[in-house]
Parts: sequence; structure tokens; C-alpha cells
Amino acid sequence: MKIKKLLFVTKFEELGLDALQSLLILRKAGLEHVVFVNVIERERVALRRGTGYNKEAEIRLRETANIRFIDWAENLFEQGMEVGVYIVVGSLVGEVIKAAQKEEADLIVIGRSQKGVVEQLYAGSDITELLHRTASPVLVYKYLSESSFALETPFERPVLATDWSPASLKAVDYLKELKEVIKEIHVVHVAAQKTLSGSAMAIQKTRKKMRRQMDEICNTFEAEGIAARSHVYVGNPEQEIEKAARDCQATLIVMGSSGKASWVERWLGSTPRKIAEKSAYPALLIPPEKI
Repeated sequence: MKIKKLLFVTKFEELGLDALQSLLILRKAGLEHVVFVNVIERERVALRRGTGYNKEAEIRLRETANIRFIDWAENLFEQGMEVGVYIVVGSLVGEVIKAAQKEEADLIVIGRSQKGVVEQLYAGSDITELLHRTASPVLVYKYLSESSFALETPFERPVLATDWSPASLKAVDYLKELKEVIKEIHVVHVAAQKTLSGSAMAIQKTRKKMRRQMDEICNTFEAEGIAARSHVYVGNPEQEIEKAARDCQATLIVMGSSGKASWVERWLGSTPRKIAEKSAYPALLIPPEKI
């Protein structure tokens, strides 16, 4: 599936025009339409005691967003892009999903979740909820990371972390369509310590199986003209994927998203969620096929 339409969700503090411009490299892979989304969450327009609605605050926030988007749209029009705009009051995830469905977005771009630890524990993170309710891939974009580097070519050297789940295999197909903007892919699998225990023969058999599976994925990319290398790490998935991204000088981490129920993920966590919310690298999360 080519990325023809991108939904750019912004509160302006973290993702601005410079971040959007860095994503326009996707025009080489078919991008032709950007839809801006600004959701004014209800607590921002509530009266102090929470008993009413501040219409003046809503008007002020809408107008501020509108001024920003007009400027951005003019910039994109000059580059031959189509533009759409949503400025709405409501819940962030609910409004983003509505816009994504209506626009049939091929990619949702959103900043890191701003909820605190306790709030995420009981209410869940925006990223987790979004992944469980949308069929569109989600790019959690950290344009200015903790390392203070700005990404000019975020899709140039992705690390694909795979566990051969359906969502991981779907990620392979998704990345194949981005061959015009990818220079090299590093395919990474993190093996659990227990898979490398037992007899030497059993360990050797496991290692050969992993290598064969990794080579199959790399061959798929090579057939599309994308250079690919495989790597096996052992240990904690979150830590090892982050280490692999550093080792490979990655510009992006790509993963299939978890198929866990949202309440399980909330209490036990998941590697995609942790990478999306804690890693310094942008994270492209591919949801499993919806039944």
C-alpha cells in the first residue's frame, strides 16, 4: 500500500512545519495529500470549576490553529500538494480515528503521548488506544529527539524489529512500497534467553531457523531493490531494539503492533508501546489486520 494520504496530528508544541517538511520525502513514494488535524481537548475549554464550557477559549484556540494551518497550507500548495484541515473539539483518539476513516488515511503521524504514568496506567495511553482502534499505520514522530538531532530523512535507514507475527509480516509489505525513499533496512530479531538454552544441537537448530527466517525477509527487500541486512540480538526486547537502532545508525524503528487486548497492554505493557513512548527514535507501528 502506497502512502498517498497522510494525517498529520499536531498540538503545535512538538510537531510543527519543520517536522512536516521532513516527511515530504514521501512524495517520492506516492504522497500527494496531507490532512492537518488539531483536536482541542475538552479540558482546555472547560470553565475553572469544570461545570461549564468556555466558548471564548474554544474560539481563540480554533483561530490560533487556523492561522497556523493557513500558513502551512500555502507552503504545501506551492509544492503541488493537496491539503485538508480538521480543527475539532473532542477526545484526541476519537477525533483522529474519525478523520482517518473519513479520509481513508494511509498513515497517521502523531507526537509522543503527553499523559503521565498514573494516567496511562488507569486510562491507557493515546498511542495504545489509537493502535487498537485504527487500521492505519501510526508514526509516533519524535522530530527533535532527546539527542537533539533533527531528522531530515526519517525513512532512510529503518530498523525493522520482527517476531514473525502477522503484523510484523504486514510491516514488510508496507516497507516494500517505500523503496524510493529507503536506502537500507536492518532487520532485527530479539531472541529470548530461554531459546538459547539446552543442548548445543538444539541451540544450533534454533539459530539456523532464525537465520533462515531473517534471510527470507532480507531477500524480499533485496528483490525490490532495497539493501537489507539481518541481525539477531538476545535479551530484553525494548532494550535490545534500542541498542540495534544505535548500532545501525537508524533513522526509524518499525514494528508490528501488539495484538493484546488494551487492558492487558495497559497493565503489563508491550514492546511497541514502550518503544513508541520512550525511545528517542521515531516509531512506525503497523497494526494487525482487523477482523
